[in-house]
Amino acid sequence: MISYTLRSAEPRDVPAIVGLVKELAEFENLSHLLELTADKLRLHLFGPKPVVEALVGEIGGEVVGYALFFTNFSTFLGKPGLYLEDLYVRSAHRRSGLGQGILTRLAQIAVERDYGRFEWTVLDWNEDAIRFYERMGAHVLPEWRICRLAGPDLQRYKK
Repeated sequence: MISYTLRSAEPRDVPAIVGLVKELAEFENLSHLLELTADKLRLHLFGPKPVVEALVGEIGGEVVGYALFFTNFSTFLGKPGLYLEDLYVRSAHRRSGLGQGILTRLAQIAVERDYGRFEWTVLDWNEDAIRFYERMGAHVLPEWRICRLAGPDLQRYKK
């Protein structure tokens, strides 16, 4: 197993995270939807009202992976939960243990904070990720579907 460092993101990591988000968008064939900038990410990670947190993974002093996550809430459990928005490790560093380390740390954070759940989504065609998550003990919930309003569909509701 390769040695890596896992830590909370700092403002100096923002450009590296944005670069990794771009790589993730390319991997998922979603680059055409990418609007993230360093300024936007910096504001939402470290601004006056942060709405997201991040972990970064380093190998050889270089940020090669990240996780962006935030708090959600389960009315059924009456508890907050941890929602993982993105988990990405550069292809050259997959199977290094970093992805597993990130997921393990996020699960630990959820337990430390007394959250009721740790959830995320996975694309149905990403079979490698699905198998990886299942090996970690995750249950893929096939009966649930994501509903989304974005872009012009969301802007229709502007007052």
